Amino acid sequence: MEKKPFNAFEMAQQQFDGVAEKLGLDPAVRDLLRNPLREYHFLIPIRMDDGGYKVFPGYRVQHNDARGPCKGGIRFHPHETVDTVRALAMWMTWKTAVVDIPLGGGKGGVICDPHNLSDREQEALCRGWVRQVAKNVGHEQDVPAPDVMTHGQHMLWMLDEFEKIHGAKYPGFITGKPVGMGGSLGRTEATGYGVMFTVREAMKELGLDISKTLAAFQGFGNVSQYAARLYRQFGGTIICVSCWDQAEKTTFTFRRTKGIDPDELIGITNKFGTIDKAKAKALGYESLPGDAWIEQEADLLVPAALENQISGANVGKISKRVKVIAEGANGPTTPEADKVIADRGIFMIPDFLCNAGGVTCSYFEQVQNNMNYYWGLEEVLSRLDEKMTSAFKAVSDLARKKNAYMREAAYMIAISRVAEAVHRRGWV
Repeated sequence: MEKKPFNAFEMAQQQFDGVAEKLGLDPAVRDLLRNPLREYHFLIPIRMDDGGYKVFPGYRVQHNDARGPCKGGIRFHPHETVDTVRALAMWMTWKTAVVDIPLGGGKGGVICDPHNLSDREQEALCRGWVRQVAKNVGHEQDVPAPDVMTHGQHMLWMLDEFEKIHGAKYPGFITGKPVGMGGSLGRTEATGYGVMFTVREAMKELGLDISKTLAAFQGFGNVSQYAARLYRQFGGTIICVSCWDQAEKTTFTFRRTKGIDPDELIGITNKFGTIDKAKAKALGYESLPGDAWIEQEADLLVPAALENQISGANVGKISKRVKVIAEGANGPTTPEADKVIADRGIFMIPDFLCNAGGVTCSYFEQVQNNMNYYWGLEEVLSRLDEKMTSAFKAVSDLARKKNAYMREAAYMIAISRVAEAVHRRGWV
């Protein structure tokens, strides 16, 4: 029988259905929460640098706004699908709820490869995306942000187009903007630091001295880079990182058992998170296959790349030494692999808790935009630490109380909060 292709949205629904059953949710509430409230599908025609035109498919999915305006990134990726966007929007609903910020869940995307687009073409794509949904997004409806292969400059082009259309200044329309142009200090660090704040708390709970632990990271984009930096500051030793190699169209794992200096690697990494293979070799790094990160003798695994990275096919390769998995990426573990991890007693910090630092800091950016008053870096990171630690402890306490897996406990808290908002608004 031919294997069915992975579908992120079906996985997100499967995760939801299991918890909804345990919570005894009303059937109408289940129907409402397992699907997006709204979806926008559109085409963006762009005049290319060679004078010709190319048409790019774009999306914005608004999963739920019962607790506040939708919130979620926009990713540029050649393999984007609407089901991936649906799944990410749904996970954003749970993410904002589990850290208890007054926002809902949304997500956007464009099927494109920024590697092959000039800055002018990328700007045209950003402005074209905004023109398609300008009446359906905004600080009171749906607040976009950067995601995979998008960054602050993209957000600023989008903001400028939105303000031109509406004829006024709306800095809170979009987050992840450059500092000095309505962006928040700490936003660049926020997701990666948030991952490590939860890892720190997990290791305290397990009685582990973080300074005596080893870690393997998958991915070397923004999230992984800052998580690795803070982990090293905590005293931990990084033994490998993996990354996508654009030239060879594959992934590699770079290992140095004596320990990796993230800043050294960042110095030979391009803006898309690709490490220079020749320079890494000169610095004493081994180059291994891309999936070798999961096999390392480490205490901590940090999948911080894309969806569906720990699956039934490779979960058996995880070393017996591994005690904690911190999901820096969205949806990196399939339900099949999740069951194996739970049975083995590995402490799982689920994605929508673990990587919620980014959306939390995006919320802080909105607050600062609305006040037109901006906090210092120390204040931002202190507030982030407080919010992430509080959310982690709430989930961990419920997991112990219910003798539940951490992912299940996080879902229970998040889904209960959204279901309560739906009930109180009188939707169902």
